Amino acid sequence: MRVLVIGATGTIGRAVPEALEAGHEVLRGEPGVGGAGMNGEALAGGEVSEVEAHVRAFFAGHAVEATDADVRVLTVSPGPRVDSWSYVTVGCSDEEHTGLRREFVMTGHVRDERFVDLMTMLATYHRTGHPLDVGHSLPIGEPWLPGSRCDHLLISVPYSHGPALEHAPALTRILWALPVTPEEIAYRRAHGTEALEQLFDDHALLPTDPHRESVV
Repeated sequence: MRVLVIGATGTIGRAVPEALEAGHEVLRGEPGVGGAGMNGEALAGGEVSEVEAHVRAFFAGHAVEATDADVRVLTVSPGPRVDSWSYVTVGCSDEEHTGLRREFVMTGHVRDERFVDLMTMLATYHRTGHPLDVGHSLPIGEPWLPGSRCDHLLISVPYSHGPALEHAPALTRILWALPVTPEEIAYRRAHGTEALEQLFDDHALLPTDPHRESVV
């Protein structure tokens, strides 16, 4: 499995994996959610390279650093595509899987290993029997960054990057892991993801701001 970092550094507390295990919410009936046959194992090596090449091509003109570990991380600086750091998982889906695969992207205002840790947790959770898709949410267990009110992740369409990143080779779709507040999660439960995303638009949400106010 690989995680592409398009920028971030800190550590995620031990509360995170326990929170992920306990708090995954699935909103059945929303577009693109779940579905039979979805799983979360690792892509075959050739397909991983193909998806990684897609991400690197999308971020042409950005500086890219790569680290090799159990989870591979590419760190991509701000550049012509986006003016923030980004983190993208690569390798979350099973080589035996014949349906649409999922990867995840997160953006940050700084380069910080905390983002890498969080995306690693998310990727591990997804590929070990808890497949995530559009409309799903899960608690982080602590603020995503110190002082932030956002302590959940909402899985959404990557609006800030667009379909050119979202639709990758090997039947892969790259989705947005968006940090949100508890109040926004409560609103989403009551009114749905589309209604919450409309509020984000109405308030001109800046997703990389760790100190942003809740939109509800």
